[in-house]
Amino acid sequence: MRALFERFTGILIGSSFGTVFVLVNAHAPLPAAAGAALRVLALACLAATVVLGVLAARAAPPATAPGRAMFGRGYAAVVAAEALLLFGGFPVLRALGAPAEANVAWVALVVGLHFVALMAVWRERGIAVPGAVLTALGAAGFALLATPAAAWTPFVSGVLSGATLLACGLYVVLAARRTAAAA
Repeated sequence: MRALFERFTGILIGSSFGTVFVLVNAHAPLPAAAGAALRVLALACLAATVVLGVLAARAAPPATAPGRAMFGRGYAAVVAAEALLLFGGFPVLRALGAPAEANVAWVALVVGLHFVALMAVWRERGIAVPGAVLTALGAAGFALLATPAAAWTPFVSGVLSGATLLACGLYVVLAARRTAAAA
């Protein structure tokens, strides 16, 4: 049961950050109505993830063997490195004269890389999907900064990253719900 609880906790963390990515970055150049709709959709996805996750956990059969702890030393080392990169990178971006939009690209890039590192720590290949997608969206945001479409960086690196985290979380809880219902 602990492994299921830890996995659901990880999904909630990712989905919550995904929601924040959308809430903070769904703004101009998007039309105001589109931004509002994306914010509502993100909140609805987070709520669905919570409800479906709880239902899956309640219906899951009891664990037969203890699982490996997800939030151990390896996780702590990855999160510490992530924090150092994030907060160390912001002053470097400012010193290089990068526009404010570079910050969201940096966050997406670092968060994506943190998922790639967690794939190795948790020995969970599925986490490579959000890792690769967020890393690519962060890199795409940096590439946009050098173009006339720079104003779209928050959408590409922020909203699309948030949507990825929400979609992945929803996928995992739906799969867990189906597995629990079949058992």
